[in-house]
Amino acid sequence: MDTAINLVMIVVSVVLILVILLQTKGSSFSGAFGGDSSSIYKTRRGVEKTLYQFTIATAAVFVVFAIVSTLIS
Repeated sequence: MDTAINLVMIVVSVVLILVILLQTKGSSFSGAFGGDSSSIYKTRRGVEKTLYQFTIATAAVFVVFAIVSTLIS
């Protein structure tokens, strides 16, 4: 059981890294660190909105598995 949870944690963390990298690919380097103030007022639509929601869901799954992994160990 512990091995399966660790394996799922690795897979979820790799997916989370990839999804985060996909989000910042379209923005400039300064926008990733808060230097671009014009993107604050932009509304997410279409694929960008879906990717954003998928990132939140993946992060939530990661947190749940991290808590479960801690409780089982």
